[in-house]
Amino acid sequence: MKLVFPSVEYKETFLEALEEFRNEKGRRQSPVDGLEKLYAGSKDFEEFVTKLLGYAEGKFLPEGYVPSSAYWLVEGNRFIGSVDIRHSLTEHLREIGGHIGYAIRPSEREKGYGNKILELALPKAKELGIIRVRITCDEDNAPSRKIIEKNGGIFDGTALTPEGIVKRRYWIPLP
Repeated sequence: MKLVFPSVEYKETFLEALEEFRNEKGRRQSPVDGLEKLYAGSKDFEEFVTKLLGYAEGKFLPEGYVPSSAYWLVEGNRFIGSVDIRHSLTEHLREIGGHIGYAIRPSEREKGYGNKILELALPKAKELGIIRVRITCDEDNAPSRKIIEKNGGIFDGTALTPEGIVKRRYWIPLP
């Protein structure tokens, strides 16, 4: 299991995962929604990957977005999940979104992958010069809360999204 840059090599299993997310019952907005929107706006999978990789250099960014580095958690040739590391924080990201957003495909949840993706992402954040990671999760997302706390998250209060969702906010200091 490792973090890799997005690649056409994982097209088939990535698209399978997108379908799993689409079919998930009771699903709220997640980092995968942004990937799905970007994919839908691309002419093919290669262009999608090029745009996704370009975000790290500030290319192709939608209005109001900050540069971000995308990684995919893979095991063998199978896409397991994605993590996005934002290089800086806007006021909105500081309050609600954070530096890191991650998602594990529904069929692979409750197998330790959520913990692993965050564990692997933190050194990547440090490489970007981030010394303290802001990370958030929905108040009612107990699995994500446990993952954040297991990885050193220090609770820093809550915030309310414009949609009325309560977000738990954490800081993770990086050594």
